[in-house]
Amino acid sequence: MGIYRILVCRFVNTLGDSLTLTPLLQELSQVYPGAEIDVISRCPAARLIYGSLPGVSRVLVLPRRVMRNPLATLRCLRSMRRIRYDLVIDADPQSQSGRLLALLSRAERSLGYAGPDKAGSMTFGVEPPPELRHRAKLQVYLLRAARGEFAPRQYPPLDIGLNALEREQGRMILSRLLAQRGDSRTERDCIGIFANATGNKLLGSVWWDRFLQTLEGGLSGYTIIEILPASARSHLGDRYPGYYSNDARKLAALLSNLTLFISADCGVMHLAAASGIPTFGIFTVTNPDEWGPYGPGQHAVLASDRTPAQTAAAVLDMIALDASAERTAKKRVGSVFP
Repeated sequence: MGIYRILVCRFVNTLGDSLTLTPLLQELSQVYPGAEIDVISRCPAARLIYGSLPGVSRVLVLPRRVMRNPLATLRCLRSMRRIRYDLVIDADPQSQSGRLLALLSRAERSLGYAGPDKAGSMTFGVEPPPELRHRAKLQVYLLRAARGEFAPRQYPPLDIGLNALEREQGRMILSRLLAQRGDSRTERDCIGIFANATGNKLLGSVWWDRFLQTLEGGLSGYTIIEILPASARSHLGDRYPGYYSNDARKLAALLSNLTLFISADCGVMHLAAASGIPTFGIFTVTNPDEWGPYGPGQHAVLASDRTPAQTAAAVLDMIALDASAERTAKKRVGSVFP
């Protein structure tokens, strides 16, 4: 029997953790191009994040507080169980809630990680690899290991599937934002800064002031755009043009037109990486091996033992190395195609 109906269970509600599922969804659409993929999630933005990816059909969204909303939870679970899936995937190596969703589904085959953190057996159980820790890559590894693919291969990046129209709309918003401030620079000369984060990842306005003093001194000719948090209040004293949207796709569309993006480890950092622009995530307490942006132009910047000025200097060095590598690549292309 072939695999044509797939359900992926992801019991998380945060933006960043939800975006780490997008590489697996891309991998599934490549491995099973004739299949429909459904996703069940607890993230309020799940339909915006997953709905435009190739192969994705239905996105079922559980309430964030399932126990406080029993009727909405039951409706969502009934909708999930209406379809008899060929394959259900519990992609998280630790979440027991995702495993429970997979066990409740009506699926011919089930795939998930084995181990002490997971109760309930799957048709195909995979042991977590000791050498791999990244949340997004682990979910792709699960599928590859179940299919017997162990040769090293590049992992798909985070991606929410922005189309050309969305990117153009983001470019127009950015252009109007610059015109409002009387800035004559183009949209491609903009650096996005998001100065918010949750808990002890928050760096504070004083830290960012010192960081930006060094950054601006090393990057002349650029305009800084502040991406505002959910409170719609500036963390940088309103001294830069600001943009606010509570729509993940609209925000990603604007981000996709920036030259690069800098923030602490947070959901907007993952959204910037998923929009396809060079992203610099500043890590002080979380592990970049698990949460860092990856792929060309993506950087995790360790700052726990650095001052703000030293962190900015490290970012400037990485930007210079990326620019040098890009120039070298262009020269090589020119030598082949004169």
